[in-house]
Amino acid sequence: MNNTMRIWHRYLGFFLAGIMAVYSISGIVLIFRDTDFLKQKKTIENKLAAGLSVEEVGKQVKLRDLKAKSENGDTIFFAQGFYNKVTGEERHTVKSLPPVMEKLTQLHKANTKQPLFYLNVFFGVSLFFFVLSSFWMFLPKTTIFKKGLYFTLAGIVLTLILLFIR
Repeated sequence: MNNTMRIWHRYLGFFLAGIMAVYSISGIVLIFRDTDFLKQKKTIENKLAAGLSVEEVGKQVKLRDLKAKSENGDTIFFAQGFYNKVTGEERHTVKSLPPVMEKLTQLHKANTKQPLFYLNVFFGVSLFFFVLSSFWMFLPKTTIFKKGLYFTLAGIVLTLILLFIR
């Protein structure tokens, strides 16, 4: 059993090396999603119907909770840009990650409606297998295994502290 688990652990690790790198990089980037880290500004111009409300403009250009900052004649100004009620011209600025990084971070955001869902499930199950199979890497009577159990316990305690004590 020990030898079989080691072999599976080894080859699954080699097989998943690339995707583990992608998940680690995109995961680190997602930690900073509420900042402008790596984000680039992009101006978007749209021709919308005339006479829309701010809420309708927000829905059309997919900006959640769009709020008017001020109104000057026919123009409504909001934090990201403006909308002209007469001409329907709308312009706003968005901050987004570079296209490649945006694709990578979508791996973490995949849901059951996207094909990446299967990759996420496979990857999650594989990571859980790594957790379990790591206990078969060394014989239970060895010093390394016993020290490993102490490190495992320390990791569990640290995780619980970080989850429940803020």
